[in-house]
Amino acid sequence: MDKIVVLDFGSQYSHLICRRIREFSVYAELVPYDISYEELQKINPTGIIFSGGPSSVYNSDAPIPENKIFDMNLPLLGICYGHQLIVNKYGGKVKRANKEYGSSLLTIDSNEDLLNGIGESIRAWMSHGDEAEQIPEGFQVIGHTESAKAAAIALKEKSIYGIQFHPEVVHTEQGTEILKNFVLKVCGAKQDWTMEGFIDTAIEKISKIDGNVLCGVSGGIDSTVVALLIHKAIGDRLKCVFVDNGLLRLNEEKEIEEMFKDNFKVDFTAVNAADAFLGKLKGVEDPEKKRMIVGEEFIQVFTEFAKGNGPFKWLAQGTLYPDVIESGVSKGPAAVIKSHHNVGGLPEWLNLEILEPLRDLYKDEVRKIAKILQVPEKLFMRHPFPGPGLSVRIIGEVTPTKLEICKVASKIVEEELIEAGLYEKVWQAYAAVGDDRAVGVVGDERRYGNIVMIRVVDSVDAMTADWTRLPHGLLEKMSNRITNEIEDVTWVTYTISSKPPATIEPQ
Repeated sequence: MDKIVVLDFGSQYSHLICRRIREFSVYAELVPYDISYEELQKINPTGIIFSGGPSSVYNSDAPIPENKIFDMNLPLLGICYGHQLIVNKYGGKVKRANKEYGSSLLTIDSNEDLLNGIGESIRAWMSHGDEAEQIPEGFQVIGHTESAKAAAIALKEKSIYGIQFHPEVVHTEQGTEILKNFVLKVCGAKQDWTMEGFIDTAIEKISKIDGNVLCGVSGGIDSTVVALLIHKAIGDRLKCVFVDNGLLRLNEEKEIEEMFKDNFKVDFTAVNAADAFLGKLKGVEDPEKKRMIVGEEFIQVFTEFAKGNGPFKWLAQGTLYPDVIESGVSKGPAAVIKSHHNVGGLPEWLNLEILEPLRDLYKDEVRKIAKILQVPEKLFMRHPFPGPGLSVRIIGEVTPTKLEICKVASKIVEEELIEAGLYEKVWQAYAAVGDDRAVGVVGDERRYGNIVMIRVVDSVDAMTADWTRLPHGLLEKMSNRITNEIEDVTWVTYTISSKPPATIEPQ
C-alpha cells in the first residue's frame, strides 16, 4: 500500500492533512518531526509532507527533521513552517514578517504539477509570522500573494514544493485539489486505501492473537464495530460487556441491551455499576479528574468481571485516531486537549493487554466499515457520545438534579431534530448544564433555576467542527419544551463556538 507520511511540527492542522489525503483513498500517517531516517525508511513512504507549526526556523529550539530525510529522493511538500524549512535548508532566506492570519488572494504563476487545474487565482488561508524573502537557487515561484511574493515555490526536477498557505483547511479554495495533485500526480501514489481492505487486514491480524478478548461495548458505533470485527476474527473467544455507569442518555441502557440481543450474535452481558460510578464522582468538579475517574472505574468493572468470567488476555476498545491525538499520546507532538477514558485515562495497574483495531481511523471511516458490516442504519447514524458520558456534559459536580436535567433536555433536543428531519444532517446534538442559575417566572411565581446550554455542531471527523445554524423556530420549540417540561430550568441558551477554539464537548 502506498503511503504519504506527514511530519508533524505542531500545527493545529497537521491531522487535517492526513484526513484530506485519505478522502481520495490514499493512506496518510502522522509521525513526529524528529522521526529517525531509519524509522522513516521502514515505513517506506511514497511521498513526504512537512506540516506547519508555531516555531520559527531561527529559534534556537526550532524543530528540524533529520538531515538525511531531505536526501531520500522522495517528493516533498512543505506547508507553512514546512515551506520555511525547505527555503532555509536549500540556501534561501526566511525573514520575520507582519503576521498574516486569514484569507488572501493567491495568484497562480505556474499551473503545472502542484497547481495544475487550479485556475488563475484562489482564496488561500494564511497563518504565519515568517515568510520567504529569498528563495533558494534553482527554485521558482509558482504562486504569490500581495504580501508574500513566494507563497508557493518549486524545485520541479526534484519534486520539492513549498507553500506558505494551508491547503488542508476548508478556507482554502481547491485546497484538497492541491493536495491531490501532490499525492496523485507528483508522488504517483496508488489509491488503494479502502475500508474493505482495512476490514480484511484487521480480521487477519486479530485472528492471530492468542487468548480470549473482553470487549467493552457502549452501544455506540465505535465499540460496536470493534466487537463485530473481533467476532469475525476469533468467534466465541470474544465476550462483550456493557457497563451501565449511570451517565447514559435517557433510557439508553434498555435500548442498548435490546439492540445487541436483536441484531448481533455476540456473547453479551450487561453490568449495572451506576452507583459505583456516581459515588466516585461525588464532590468532583475538575473535568480531567472526572475523565480519569470514569476511565479507571470502567477498567475496575472490566477487571472484576474478567476475574469471574475469564480468563481473558485482552481488553478491546473503540479508540479512534482523534482520541489518540487529543489525549497527547499520538505519534506527533500534539498538546493534551483532553484525556479520553480509553486512551489517557488507563490506570497503571491494568492487567489486561489493550486491543484497539480502530486506533488509526477517523469517525467517518468507521461509519463506512459499519455499512460494509451491515450494521443497522439506526445505529451507525446515531450521534457520537462521549466515553465519560454525561459527566463531561455536566459542568462542575455531577448531582442527581443536573444529571436528570441533562438527560431529559438532551432527549428533547434529539426529538425535535428528528421531527424537523435534521438529526442525520448534523454531527452531534445535546444539552449541557452547569452551576449557573437564573431567575425565571412561572405563572405569577418567580423561580431561581438552572441554565441549559444546547450544543449542535457540524463536522466530518470531530477534529474540527462548526456550530449548526438551526432555524430560530426550531430553537424556540426546544427552549419552550425544556423550560416547560423540566421544573428546575429557567433559561435555555444556544452555543455558537466552533472547534477550534472550543471543543465539541464542554469538558
